[in-house]
Amino acid sequence: MPDDSREVVIRELKEAVQTLSRQMDPAIIPEVGMNIAYGLPGAREPGQVAAVEGRIVRLSGKVHPVGDVAFGASDHVARIVITAIRFDPLVRCAANIRYSDEAIGILEDMLLEICTFDRAAEPPGVKTMDWGVASCCRQGVPDVIYDLGAVGKEAMIRILGENPDGVVKNILKLSARMNKE
Repeated sequence: MPDDSREVVIRELKEAVQTLSRQMDPAIIPEVGMNIAYGLPGAREPGQVAAVEGRIVRLSGKVHPVGDVAFGASDHVARIVITAIRFDPLVRCAANIRYSDEAIGILEDMLLEICTFDRAAEPPGVKTMDWGVASCCRQGVPDVIYDLGAVGKEAMIRILGENPDGVVKNILKLSARMNKE
């Protein structure tokens, strides 16, 4: 990929992280932390997907990115992006947020396409995100993919979109509506 594509991905993702830091309710950050990842066009490996080093966490009641935005910073969220790209090359961004029934209800009210998978049905020898995301993308990539967790695995919502701007807009809409309905 040309260097300018890498620069665009980094710039757009940094802007998204700054917006989330200023405007998102920290209550929607999962216990394991949050990340947002954005892949180069056609990304096939984690090194072609940028994310926040060390994740985004709650610190003193505020949204706090632990590190800078860099390529290869997240294997977990990068696999969501890479799998989504296989099904729709335009869907290059994903973020994970805290699961709650309330959040799923609001996302449904926002008329987003939502899919879920059951970790208990995961075949042996595969990575959860590769299998779970792929199982939800067979008819096209949904806006939201969630699971209810498993032993030692936190329930999680993933917001997907073409770019960080779209993903952030959906997160901020959800954030604004949480606990206000």
